[in-house]
Formats: sequence, structure tokens, C-alpha cells
Amino acid sequence: MAKFLPILMLLQVLQQGTWAQTCSNTLNVTYPAPVAASGWEFRLVANGLERPRGIAFDDAGGLLVVESGVGLTHLTLNDEGGTCLTVKSNKTLIANQNLNHGLALSGSGKTVYVSTAESVYSFAYDSQAISVDLSSNLTLVTNMSNSDHTTRTLLVSKKQPDTLLVSRGSNSNEDDDARDITSGHSQIRSYNITKIGPGDSPFDFLDGDLIGWGLRNSVGVAEHPSSGGIWSVENSVDQLQRHDQDIHQDNPGEELNYHGVLGSSDHQGGNYGYPDCYTVWSTSGFPDLGDLQVGDQFADDGAPSNVTDQSCNADFVAPRIAFQAHSAPLDIKFSPNASEAFVSFHGSWNRNDPTGYRIVSVAFDSDGQPTALQNSTGAVTDIITNPDLSNCPNQCFRPVGLAWDSSGRLWFSSDATGEIFVLERTNSTGAGGASSGDGNNAAGVFLHPPEL
Repeated sequence: MAKFLPILMLLQVLQQGTWAQTCSNTLNVTYPAPVAASGWEFRLVANGLERPRGIAFDDAGGLLVVESGVGLTHLTLNDEGGTCLTVKSNKTLIANQNLNHGLALSGSGKTVYVSTAESVYSFAYDSQAISVDLSSNLTLVTNMSNSDHTTRTLLVSKKQPDTLLVSRGSNSNEDDDARDITSGHSQIRSYNITKIGPGDSPFDFLDGDLIGWGLRNSVGVAEHPSSGGIWSVENSVDQLQRHDQDIHQDNPGEELNYHGVLGSSDHQGGNYGYPDCYTVWSTSGFPDLGDLQVGDQFADDGAPSNVTDQSCNADFVAPRIAFQAHSAPLDIKFSPNASEAFVSFHGSWNRNDPTGYRIVSVAFDSDGQPTALQNSTGAVTDIITNPDLSNCPNQCFRPVGLAWDSSGRLWFSSDATGEIFVLERTNSTGAGGASSGDGNNAAGVFLHPPEL
């Protein structure tokens, strides 16, 4: 059998190349083509969208997309296998320019949830007819308006399907009001949505059970498929100084935070420190470092006098993992087998050397916790990235929403470029990465990623 292996391998390569060349999808990106990691392929599936943010698949395989400033859109896909998919049709389900990010489906698939800066709404949804009953609209949660961070991420629990989680960000870069729990700023709360019916008053945001606060802008929220643990990814502060020295290039770190399991008091309702305590990412040149390590918290220069590095680490909840400062994590989705969390890094705007602009994975163990230590700087593995970050942000994809389809493919939106991509894990041992640009649209062709 061994003597036939080279022939079989050659036939496999030829088959891949033939399949790729016959794929009907000929879309290309208009910027330097992204590069996927070894064992992954990708393809551009949709373009020309208006700032696509949250995405989700319905039970009929349709892709729901929140186009910020437009509303909720449905894409019907033509699936030719692998990463070879095209958009068959595009339909606006909800025309509402105030929809900007949040999107979730009920466990039954018959209700869709969307959000504006002020409120969360539900609509009856028919995936077979590809229709939303606009007359069924219920306002579920309201009184969330504030400036600056205006997305309201939504998550319907699979462990407790009557529970909807809503994440609300801060009013400014460093929002003093977030110190007051009654402000509702920088919090994640949960709601029993079965308690709201036609004619009922909506929940005030503060009516929800407190999942966590002191969270500047935790745009990504997810539930671990096995343990049921709630996790969020935090966008930390910009332009930070420590003891009047500029440290903003590499501090503070972005965060992966743990919030316990719904229905349990353990780890829920904790204060994660904002706006007084931030997370160390880089210890290099860090003023008055002392015993601080990566992942520890330190006091902001503007914090009340009783808040110190020591109290930050004693009185507030530290992140489970720190990420590179200014990566801007906007979504988190667990793999179906719960062994990895995938995180979209939207990318920096105020760092001399751009960072982010990629999708990464974080390994999880069988107990539903990251395998990396809290002080690790190597917890993430790149899955797909822009090849030259010096081109960013203007000539780069900027990933936002993530979604798994029923075939185990990972999809992501790029709001800045108006695009949606599909990623698929392969069994190839070569460097994976299908070019969707530069005149090469063969999804079965493997590229060697550059050193990053």
C-alpha cells in the first residue's frame, strides 16, 4: 500500500485543484488577500453589504445579518460544498436604521431578537417563508441609551432558553458613572423573556439580573456549550497613562472574562474594575511595576484615593486571560465540541503599530476553562489575518460577528469592507489559506502564511 501513497496524494491535490477551479464563486477582495492558518481554508461569500455586524444562521440554513444603519437582512445561500458558496438572494426582513449590532434567535428558531442603542425587540420569524411578522414586535428591554458605546449584544442561553443576556457599554472612554451600579453603564444583565407578552411593559435595563459590571465595553458574549459558563470579551480603555507616563501602546490589555453559570451565584454579579482598575498586558517599561504580572490589575491614575494596585487585585474580578492591548475583540463563539473559543479582533485605531485585524482561537479544557495560565501572553492562535498590518485599517478586513453553520463552518462579517467570509477546517498538513483576492479565487489552493 505504501508505494501507492504518492499517487493517492497527487490525485487528492489534483482533485482539490479541479474542484476549486470549477467553483462558481468568483468574488475577490480589493485589498491584499487574507491569509489563513495551516489546516484552514476560507472564501469571500458576500460583498456590497452596509456595515455587516451581528450574524446568525436560522434552522433552514439562511444567514441573518444586521447591517448597521439598514436593518436585518436574510441571505439565501447556494452551497456547492466546502467553502464554495454563493448568495442566491438577499432580502430585507426589518428595515430599521437604528439596528446596529445585536442579533439572536430563540432555541425554537421562531423568534428573532434585535437591538438598538435604546431597546431590545423580538419578532416572530418564519425561516421557511423567510419572513418576519412585523406586527408581532415586542419591546423586551429599554432605557439603555448612552453615547459612545452603543451596541447592545444579545445572547439567548441554550442551557436556560428563556433567558436573554444583554451587554451594555460605557458612556465614554473612562466613564465615571460606571462606578454607580444604578447607572446601568458597563454591565451585562439577563432577563426571563417569557414574562413579557403583548401589552406588557418592557423590562427596564436595571430590572435584569446582574451578570457582571465594571465592564467597559464587553461586545462579545458567549455560553460554553458543555459547562454553561458565560464568557465575555472586553474592549479596554484608550490613551491610558500611569503615574503621568504614557503606557497606551501596550496597556491595558483587552480581557477574556468569566461570569459563571446562569442560575448559580458563583462568579455572577462581580465587579471587573472599570473605570478604576485595568489589566496589565506588557510589563516592559511599566512604571512602578512592583510585583504586578501580566493579567494582574492596576489602579488608574484617576481612581479614588482608596483604590490601589493592591485593592484592584483583592476587591475586583481579574480577567481569566489578557489579550494584546487595542486588539478590539468584538465577538466570541465556542467550537461545537467546546474545545476552543474563537474571537474576532476588529483591530486598533490608536496604536503606532496596528494590532488585531484577525480571528484567533483560545484553547479550552474539559472543565470549560482556558488551558493557558492567567499570566500568559500566548493564549491565542491566529486563524485568519491580514498579511501586512501596516495596511490597516484602510486596506484590511475588520472582523466583527461570528457564526457556525450546520456543516461546522465558521462565518464572519467584516463591517469596514461590507463583506462576509466562510472558514472551514481541513485535514491538510500544509499551510492553509484560500486566496479570495489578487486574481486567485481557488479555495482549494494552499498558501504559505507570512511570519507574523
